[in-house]
Amino acid sequence: MAPGDGIQIPSRLPLLLSHEGVLLPGSTVRFSVDSPRNMHLVSQRLLKGTSLKSTIIGVIPNTRDPEHDTDDLPTLHKIGTAGIAVQVVGSNWPKPHYTLLITGLCRFSVSSLLKGRPFVLAEVEQLDQLEHYTTPVTERATAKDGDLGELSNKFYQAAVQLLGMLDMSVPVVAKFRRLLDSLPRETLPDVVASMIRTSNKEKLQVLDALTLEERFKKALPMLTRQIEGLKLLQKTRKSSPENEKRVTNICIYPFPFNHVFLPGRQLNLDEEDEDGDDTAVLEKKIHGAKMPDAAFKVCLKELKRLKKMPQSMPEFALTRNYLDLMVELPWSKSTKDCLDIQAARTLLDNDHYAMDKLKRRVLEYLAVRQLKTSLKGPILCFVGPPGVGKTSVGRSIARTLGREFHRIALGGVCDQSDIRGHRRTYVGSMPGRIINGLKTVAVNNPVFLLDEVDKLGKSLQGDPAAALLEVLDPEQNHSFTDHYLNVAFDLSQVLFIATANTTASIPPALLDRMEVLQVQGYTQEEKVEIAHRHLIPNQLEQHGLTPQQLHIPQDTTQDIISSYTREAGVRSLERKFGAICRAVAVKVAEGHRVTMTDASTAAGPTQQMHVLNSDKAPILRAAPPEMPIVIDNVALKDILGLPLFEMEVSERLTLPGVAVGLAWTPLGGEILFVEASRMEGEGQLTLTGQLGDVMKESAHLAISWLRANAKTYQLTNMVGGPDPLEGTDIHLHFPAGAVTKDGPSAGVTIVTCLASLFSGRLVRSDVAMTGEITLRGLVLPVGGIKDKVLAAHRAGVKCVILPQRNKKDLEELPANVRADLDFVTAANLDEVLNAAFDGGFPGTASTHSQPQLTSKL
Repeated sequence: MAPGDGIQIPSRLPLLLSHEGVLLPGSTVRFSVDSPRNMHLVSQRLLKGTSLKSTIIGVIPNTRDPEHDTDDLPTLHKIGTAGIAVQVVGSNWPKPHYTLLITGLCRFSVSSLLKGRPFVLAEVEQLDQLEHYTTPVTERATAKDGDLGELSNKFYQAAVQLLGMLDMSVPVVAKFRRLLDSLPRETLPDVVASMIRTSNKEKLQVLDALTLEERFKKALPMLTRQIEGLKLLQKTRKSSPENEKRVTNICIYPFPFNHVFLPGRQLNLDEEDEDGDDTAVLEKKIHGAKMPDAAFKVCLKELKRLKKMPQSMPEFALTRNYLDLMVELPWSKSTKDCLDIQAARTLLDNDHYAMDKLKRRVLEYLAVRQLKTSLKGPILCFVGPPGVGKTSVGRSIARTLGREFHRIALGGVCDQSDIRGHRRTYVGSMPGRIINGLKTVAVNNPVFLLDEVDKLGKSLQGDPAAALLEVLDPEQNHSFTDHYLNVAFDLSQVLFIATANTTASIPPALLDRMEVLQVQGYTQEEKVEIAHRHLIPNQLEQHGLTPQQLHIPQDTTQDIISSYTREAGVRSLERKFGAICRAVAVKVAEGHRVTMTDASTAAGPTQQMHVLNSDKAPILRAAPPEMPIVIDNVALKDILGLPLFEMEVSERLTLPGVAVGLAWTPLGGEILFVEASRMEGEGQLTLTGQLGDVMKESAHLAISWLRANAKTYQLTNMVGGPDPLEGTDIHLHFPAGAVTKDGPSAGVTIVTCLASLFSGRLVRSDVAMTGEITLRGLVLPVGGIKDKVLAAHRAGVKCVILPQRNKKDLEELPANVRADLDFVTAANLDEVLNAAFDGGFPGTASTHSQPQLTSKL
């Protein structure tokens, strides 16, 4: 029924014989159905019907006992009410029955009974003409002169007076008051008579009143009687909330106000509590979502299909979920960026120590946003070893900008649908992680952290790294299309930050779309500062300790860093502090559990006291320790055990044929020992230590170069011949054989090791080196210089030999590291050998000699 149309009921109606209540037009009543006729009506008409017309039935008051009503055509009341069955509930306990919730529409008269079995069917004539019931009584009361207008106004004032005497905090009273202002005059006596406490006989009198004036006259005495009764109760009752509630229940029926019918519309008094299940509410949300035109047209098309679709169809839920997601996405919702450069600098410095390059890049972004508000979000990629703070920096950037933060873990993801979503044709389809993240944060300009982007997998379900290309391409992500949405969503305002341990496993096409920022490991001094600024306070808080209970001096922190951890980050260091806090927590807890057996024998905090156990045996327990507990070297060994790492470089270089190299790993830099030995044989070369193809080639290059220059460097074999391999077998070993090793940076180390073996001279014990070689003896540049130098610094090395073309990388090193180390930059192997041996190496040309460079470079 459209708004403004009159109610036209069918000329033939099935009749529900009611013996327990009277349904009036405009009201909603719950009926219990258990008689045979009414049971057949529900099962054959209401449950099997599919149209709105099939839910309209007639409700006739029946005073006869339904159990003994055996006539085929029973004698019925002449006036009834047509109603819509808005709810049908069935139950088998204590016996089979139905419960109907019926909203009254209009009166009708029974012209003739057509049949009485299995349910009553009658020819009816509609009595009420409701086509003008659209104006509330508050506006129409004075619209007409005469007795009817005066009567309706008097009735309305009486209803307002009744509600004014009740407690408006009671929900049923408040809903009744809101309903009263919205009711048309023609339905006012019916609705009010159904809500106040009246007998069924009095409601029958209102039902039989065919004119509006007569209905007002019948209902007004009932309303006046209710008011007088309430006045009498208020004089005698006690002033308490319980009596207030009791009086309300006496005056007002517990009426289901959610279904009050008005012609042309369904009045819902719970509009503030709506859960959005109605399609009209969903349509309103679609119009208020401010989505682009393309998405708006798709939503309207899907909504049109949804309205025509029965709720029992599986596709109904799928379409509804799709529309719910579309209206929840932040198409136009965003947060305002905080562009205070000075405040951002302070916040970043407080959250993280060092990391100057990352902080500078964030401040540059903020500065450009101040000058140009339409700047697209950059795609940053933090590459560095674990534990250096890549993820926490992403959180700090979100706090600095004042944006929402969302982390997406990509480690192990091998299905492209995790990024792009599933198409809605599949069962259990859902959007991808990007769209789900936007729904979670509810803004279109958050900070997205794509964690472990280098650990994406590939499977039969596609390549998720390829699916990320559109997400991370600034020229494409303004129209990112998720397979589930199938409409474009603008990601250009999202600030994407990716993290990785290495760029080697990231596809080149994906890497090209990101701005790579290297996050290097920390020096020992930086770790000490980070520990006392962040790690120790955090661990104290997590373990319920305070600085007044535990104190870790800086000397102890340095011992932990050098003897118990050897990493680029600080994750293992934080675990060590956690172990110390747990050990101290035991001591503190034991001190708190010391109790006294008698108040008269109370002892001081540093004295011993007796405690009785369950067997009444005296136990001597130590007194609480003095605070704070200071962790020294002795306590450190008791808690963490013996040191795990030692300065072993000088101990390993006690024989010829050993050299120290520098290696880069995704976990940071490491020192690498190379050992060589020779024995009588046929000139064979044996390589051990889980070497890759590149390192095997470096070993063969080193052998070839030394054989070609044996005379120049006075290298001989075991029998004194000019060829170092004649009658000699060489075994080249890289310790830690269980670890796979590969890369181009071990060439100079292998040459130095073999030169030491063939010449019988020892390599300097404080020297480490890195660099690739050519067959002509040139030293080529390598990567990871900062990580390698930091590893040498941690190991106690004093001199580092680097390729000359890596000299520019020394500027990235911290000043204290450059002050502690001496650097030698070599362009060829002559310069490497001169620097690796005390007093130079015999046979090297003086023209190629290079003085050692200090950290001032």
